[in-house]
Amino acid sequence: MDLTKFQKQIEGSSDKARSLPPVENWNPDFCGDINMVIAMDGRWFYEGTPVGRASLVKLFSSVLKKEEDNYFLVTPVEKVGITVEDTPFLITQWKVLEEKDNSETLVLVTQTGDEVRLDNEEQIELRVPPEEIRDKDATAIPYVCVRRNLWARLHQNVYYQLLEKAEEKSNGNTTRFIIHSANRNFVIGEVNQSK
Repeated sequence: MDLTKFQKQIEGSSDKARSLPPVENWNPDFCGDINMVIAMDGRWFYEGTPVGRASLVKLFSSVLKKEEDNYFLVTPVEKVGITVEDTPFLITQWKVLEEKDNSETLVLVTQTGDEVRLDNEEQIELRVPPEEIRDKDATAIPYVCVRRNLWARLHQNVYYQLLEKAEEKSNGNTTRFIIHSANRNFVIGEVNQSK
């Protein structure tokens, strides 16, 4: 696999009026797997070497596609498989937007600069993270849908910052941590007191 050729295909297929290529409409033939890995910490590696150019990582992430449990980089003429250790994105920053109705909307930012406005309850789900990063109790943490069935895990620092902002609500033995965004409630953690 020639990454330079692949990069030119991506750049040549981008519609300048769109921020993301329409990979959901591209179904080229599968060309095999390449030795590209998105590591647990959100870094991209090719042939074991970190991809150091942020612009290249952003470009590749724009043509990322998930089919069932497999990840691919896709152009109109080529589709190659890559390895993702957990999620392709990691939420590394967040900010608050003040809306016209004086409500607040949280915007979560990935390591590639993608911004996710938190305004739909289906955007967050609690999952037990991979063994390499889970705590001894296997506590579920929030995962956020970035786009097209591509998810992000919250970086630990971001998670702790949002927990500080969260409201605690108890119901029986369960305490939930809830953040508010776009006039909606989002559960970002829960603790079962009976453990």
